[in-house]
Amino acid sequence: MDIFLKTVSSINDETRLKILRFINENDEVCVCDIENSFDMIQSRISRHLKILKEAGFLKVNRKGRWAYYSIRKPLDKFRQNVLEEISYLELEMPILNKECKLKEILKDK
Repeated sequence: MDIFLKTVSSINDETRLKILRFINENDEVCVCDIENSFDMIQSRISRHLKILKEAGFLKVNRKGRWAYYSIRKPLDKFRQNVLEEISYLELEMPILNKECKLKEILKDK
């Protein structure tokens, strides 16, 4: 019951629904790209990502100073169904903005 409630409460926020769908549609996404795409401060994005990770939807892969988020695999049937249902929602989704990657490349040159 606790897992069910945690999962359901993690998706009771429109921003988290969008983030979950965004990551699902874009595979592995750097946290800085999520910040840029959603035009939100790092602490707010991190809070949403933490909730989704604790609910069993996300995994994080750290590469140097960057954190990359993707959908945890395999997902149980319930979470998989939730992801599928989210894909049908009429949400105004941001476009993936990889601006931080470009800044990093230019800074290294």
